[in-house]
Amino acid sequence: MSSGDIVSFHCPTRLHFGHGALAVVPQIVTGAGWSRVMVVVDPALVGGIAYNRLMADLSGSGIKLCEFSGVDPEPGDINVDRALDVLNAAGADAIIALGGGSAIDVAKAVAIVATNGGCIADYEGGDAFNVAPLPLIAIPSTAGTGSEVSGAAVITDTTRNVKMAIRHARFGPATHAVLDPTVVATVPGQVAVHAGVDAFVHAFESYLSKLANPFTDAWNLRAIRVLSGNIRPYVANRENADAALNMLCGASMAAMSFGTTGTGNVHCMAMAIGGFYPVPHGLANAACLPHVARFNFIAAPGKYAQIAEAMGEDMHGCDDLSAGRRAISAIETLCDDLGVPSRLRDIGVEKAALPEIAERCYALNYNRWNPRHTTQEEFLTLLQTAY
Repeated sequence: MSSGDIVSFHCPTRLHFGHGALAVVPQIVTGAGWSRVMVVVDPALVGGIAYNRLMADLSGSGIKLCEFSGVDPEPGDINVDRALDVLNAAGADAIIALGGGSAIDVAKAVAIVATNGGCIADYEGGDAFNVAPLPLIAIPSTAGTGSEVSGAAVITDTTRNVKMAIRHARFGPATHAVLDPTVVATVPGQVAVHAGVDAFVHAFESYLSKLANPFTDAWNLRAIRVLSGNIRPYVANRENADAALNMLCGASMAAMSFGTTGTGNVHCMAMAIGGFYPVPHGLANAACLPHVARFNFIAAPGKYAQIAEAMGEDMHGCDDLSAGRRAISAIETLCDDLGVPSRLRDIGVEKAALPEIAERCYALNYNRWNPRHTTQEEFLTLLQTAY
């Protein structure tokens, strides 16, 4: 940011975090006076330990429940419509989301349409609805998207085959977020990797954003340090409660920041790719990250040096250029250690689709945030390099 900028930083979600934090959910519901609650749950979690404990605690507190578990990995407007039918039939006045970013985004979208009417496509973009959504408690089952505190929901318009971002500056994403490491203890290894890389990219791109400011810089550097320092032990053993809680907190820190700063070309390319192929968002991020990191370096070598330091690189005797390059090598090493692909061909992208993907990348206008202006031709070169 420049000295003449005025920035608004807004984080309305109340966070509850720690070992066993799931137990506070019934207290939140009863304390708020909500009478009927819809639980939007990732289908993979149904019947699991966290799900069973949550449902038993809610029922035991006399809370009337309905449930929607028809959440796709890359959720679409059809998921939102079906969940809304369940909510309306039950007359629910609040929502609990238990799952990764997909379940939480569906819950956010339902909360918006329930009070504003119409369909979710009516609210694509920013500030397109006027009535506050239904109250929402978000319980992430992955340490990655930060959807529990971010101001956006990403839903695919299945008619246009385009991922829509729905956000609002005044209305928060979730009323409450509950971060409990026991909830993420059973996540599959590859899901943990993809989600963790997504969280790291949030912090990385938010820190480099044109709209970065002292508040987001502080959150993001801490998030980079926490995420890069804990993702390896967490992926190796998801029952490592300390590493899991650190990952959850780091993901939320990054998400609270990118709500103000936006992200950058990694997310831009992943969003565009996701409109063509059913690739998990975190996996697409991972394949694009090293290439975008190299491309953006010349725009902010000093910030890259700070990233390298946050990732634990030895900075002794380094100027900004040499120190910043260590951030790129640290990112490449991290991706190698996690076993994520660094080529688009390895995640199912076809070479013939690259020109159309580049066109969509440019149309998404992430140049609002990315530190280095990128033309459509440069996006195509980036995609070809990443291929």
